[in-house]
Amino acid sequence: MADSVVSQILEQQVLSVAKAVEDKLDEEIAALERLDPDDIEALRERRIQQMRRAAERRAKWRALGHGEYTEVPEKEFFAAAKASERLVCHFYRDNWPCKVVDKHLSILAKQHVETRFIKVHAEKAPFLTEKLRIVVLPTLALVKNAKVEDYVVGFDELGGKDDFSTEDLEERLAKSGVIFLDGEGPANPSKNVAATKRSVRQSDTGNSSDSD
Repeated sequence: MADSVVSQILEQQVLSVAKAVEDKLDEEIAALERLDPDDIEALRERRIQQMRRAAERRAKWRALGHGEYTEVPEKEFFAAAKASERLVCHFYRDNWPCKVVDKHLSILAKQHVETRFIKVHAEKAPFLTEKLRIVVLPTLALVKNAKVEDYVVGFDELGGKDDFSTEDLEERLAKSGVIFLDGEGPANPSKNVAATKRSVRQSDTGNSSDSD
């Protein structure tokens, strides 16, 4: 008897959802039917312009090296930071933890063309590591508008172990606003930095992390 009641309730809920979806579609169809040819042409032109701007934006990003995870020498860091509105820089050395980060950043670079992803060998960049106070490796410097606004130091914010997922790192970067969760637009408000803002360590403040 109980199973029959549950089945009826579920059936009613499914029908209710289906009715709501149908009503929504009917509203949209009715709205389209009310449009005159000029309105339809205006919508079409607006969509074409949006697609054109998106294509131009992606072409510009690609020309700047977005979409790939590449190594740059110390002297090219500042030029890269100025050229791209958003940049993630991995300061690394040849060890296992840094290789773990490499794996995840290689994936994210392809998924988030709106941001440039680079790596700098810390031991070959003494001026830069001192200026940005890079002590622990790996460290990610998160750059927006040519300014280092945040850091991800080691794995502490990613569970403290090297088995964190690409999605874990992706969400951490999104919270700093250096990538967008939808790839090219503003991040999902529910996961945006405004909702769960972390403390930001500016490049001109001290770094209390211990060296590895």
